[in-house]
Amino acid sequence: MEGEILENSHPIHNVNFAKPRSFGETLRSDLVETLFPDDPFKDFRNAPPNKKFLKGVQYFVPIFEWLPKYNMKLFRYDVLAGITIASLAIPQGISYANLAKIPPIIGLYSSFVPPFIYAIFGSSKNLAVGTVATCSLIIGQTIGEKVSPTDNLKLYLQLVFTATFITGVLQTALGVLRLGFLVDFLSHSTITGFMGGTAVIISLQQLKGIFGISHFTTKTDVVSVLKTVFIRRHEWHWQSAVVGIIFLAFLHFTKYLKNKKPKLFWISAMAPLVTVIVGGLFAYFAHAEKYGIHVVGPLKRGINPSTIKDLNFDLNYVSAPIKAGVITAILALAEGIAIGRSFAITQNQQTDGNKEMIAFGLMNIVGSFTSCYLTTGPFSKTAVNYNAGCKTQMSNIVMAIIMMLTLLLLAPLFSYTPMVALSAIIMSAMFGLIEYDKYYHLYKVDKFDFCICMVAFLGVSFINMDTGLALSVGLGMIRTLLYTARPATCKLINLPNTNLYRDVEQYPVSTHSIPGILILQLGSPIFYTNSGYVRERILRWIRDEESNGDSQGDSVEHIILDLGGVTSIDMTGIEGFFELRRLLEAKAIKVAIVNPRIEVLEKMIKSKFIDNIGKEFVFLSIDDAIEAYKFRLDAPNKLT
Repeated sequence: MEGEILENSHPIHNVNFAKPRSFGETLRSDLVETLFPDDPFKDFRNAPPNKKFLKGVQYFVPIFEWLPKYNMKLFRYDVLAGITIASLAIPQGISYANLAKIPPIIGLYSSFVPPFIYAIFGSSKNLAVGTVATCSLIIGQTIGEKVSPTDNLKLYLQLVFTATFITGVLQTALGVLRLGFLVDFLSHSTITGFMGGTAVIISLQQLKGIFGISHFTTKTDVVSVLKTVFIRRHEWHWQSAVVGIIFLAFLHFTKYLKNKKPKLFWISAMAPLVTVIVGGLFAYFAHAEKYGIHVVGPLKRGINPSTIKDLNFDLNYVSAPIKAGVITAILALAEGIAIGRSFAITQNQQTDGNKEMIAFGLMNIVGSFTSCYLTTGPFSKTAVNYNAGCKTQMSNIVMAIIMMLTLLLLAPLFSYTPMVALSAIIMSAMFGLIEYDKYYHLYKVDKFDFCICMVAFLGVSFINMDTGLALSVGLGMIRTLLYTARPATCKLINLPNTNLYRDVEQYPVSTHSIPGILILQLGSPIFYTNSGYVRERILRWIRDEESNGDSQGDSVEHIILDLGGVTSIDMTGIEGFFELRRLLEAKAIKVAIVNPRIEVLEKMIKSKFIDNIGKEFVFLSIDDAIEAYKFRLDAPNKLT
């Protein structure tokens, strides 16, 4: 009778108590949302039957999408951009190879084959492929702990190529399985701190080249590096230091000029190559090695030799390339995808993160077969590519062709490049990675994020890179677990003259409560880790409300739980609700739930919780629940 009067007297919307979906349907829905949130096959499904194959090929091999539309107007822009980034790739390739403790020629090889692969499979129009300082240092440090590059260079190189292969396989697997969300475990704060700490270490290590020191520590912490620098004072060469300071001043002046006049970005982009050329001429004519200024050494002509047979999976050594491959794979993906997306946003474009993973993975797999080590999308080269006006991935092809010509014709000329010039180039690039403004911004906005950032920064700087990264990720996970274990719950109160219900803590003055009703909003998934807390928090809200009600003459008769923010629930969470209802039933408090999401509602139906509280106590909105409560208060009077 009450249900009929309620339905006929107030237009309350009916909750859809449809038959719960099967396990297979639920699993399929969850997998699709997790692995395909961007619905990548929409164009394929909507395409006419005769074009489905073409759409499929274009999706998996993006070059077939943009190349048919290519024209000479676009080519003019891409040629300029390709030449510009090639001028940056030469000094960076030699410099970063030095960080990885491998022959400089391999750095040049790594800017030839991988850009071709990325142009075929990559989805970003702005990304420029190349080696990066951070991953180069990690490879050098990790593999150097197992095999010395000076004692056994052949084995060392085999392990470097093996690490690159492992990186490529892991990146490709993550892309194919669409597990890109795993990269998100490296938070922005962690990456910012890690990059900053690495930049400090790399910069300090370049003091070896600046002072012309011959013997240096293999450790990467600040204390060990500085200790070595000052212990080896007898190896310092003031001539090398003067040349290094001059090069550093020149590089920073070009950056200053670029910041003042952005249209002159090309001067800053060409500065590293100018430094290498001028340094090489100086070293050749001044016989710089006589004054303690070391040079790169012989560079042979010729393109990449095959290294497929050099991959080494010997159980005595494979642990080092696996460790280096896994760490650099994740870091390279996080950096490359983030950079590609940031530049795409400026042009209202989108990049597919999973496609990028496959592209990165394939170029590293092929690179490991062709004398290349790890490559990704470095920020400096991508920024230059973007500012140079690139239009498509063709700029990477142009860069690769120029690198091929350099390897075939000009490689020996760079053998006179002074190490101090490379150190100056690296230091100049690293200074930009220590982002003081971001640290301050994190401190002002979120102190916990600032702590995560500083743990990464200080851990990398004063312990080692692995420990710093692990500590920062671990602290981030602890924060996530805290949020999961203590989900937000709040009391909602109606804003006067509206049908809006908001958090009482956010609107403490301009709100009023409804006598006898306590409205609570629950958020986040409710699992075994937090169900006990949620139950106890609800009971505490009731106790607080009743203590206030005693002084105001009111007590809690109904509690309304807004579950719109609860995305999922497990059986422990369901049992927690059963126990909560039994406790409240003993106090004669009715429980109503509002707007449960489909997954939550289905589990409540299957577990008989809905039958336990009654379908008439499940509502679509808070207004419906309140109106039903008011109607039940008035119903006895109307019936009599």
